[in-house]
Amino acid sequence: MQMKTMYRRLWIAFFTTIAVGSAGAQSNADGLQLLGDFIRTVQTGRAQFTQTVTSPARDGQIARTRVSSGVFEFSRPNRFRFNYTKPYVQTLVADGQTLWLYDPDLNQVTARKLSQVLQGTPAAVIASAVDLRGLQADFDLSVQAPSGGLQWVLATPRNRDGQLQSIRVGLRALPKGAELVSLDIADALGQRSLIEFSRFEAQAVIAASQFQFTPPAGADVLRP
Repeated sequence: MQMKTMYRRLWIAFFTTIAVGSAGAQSNADGLQLLGDFIRTVQTGRAQFTQTVTSPARDGQIARTRVSSGVFEFSRPNRFRFNYTKPYVQTLVADGQTLWLYDPDLNQVTARKLSQVLQGTPAAVIASAVDLRGLQADFDLSVQAPSGGLQWVLATPRNRDGQLQSIRVGLRALPKGAELVSLDIADALGQRSLIEFSRFEAQAVIAASQFQFTPPAGADVLRP
């Protein structure tokens, strides 16, 4: 139960802050262009994901690593769903107005206004912004060297008061457009969260009900 509580706190913090190549002028343009193409053209998507959270070593203890996985879906703007299946079942849903976190084992729901928690978070990069200019209102964007067959863009929040320190966005160029492959997230406490996506389906047909949530009968609903 203590480990589950830790996972839950990580998600709340996440959303309340949420092979080496050469880099030349052309690759710089390509990195931002891929990100812009992804935001502008991929209106809906579905993917498998694996999230690896590494906490820094403290007080002589070794670094701790926790791995979770599940299915991610989104529909621009401001609608997304993370269904965690391992190691614990949890559901995170944004319906455009509210961010819902449901823990079935605890029979507990946490509800937050999306407008208060989304800006400047990783979710804003993958599911909220409708164009690159909109994303640049909240982030300083800079291109990093290609690595592992991906183009990388570093997104640094303009608001430095939150917990989020930076996001590295890894994208793969496709014959038409771009595919989101990785988010490498660092926070101000030295914690790293690496989210890797696979089996990505761009323009997936997703029922509107996937981005709706009704607290189950009898569940405790918390509204911090």
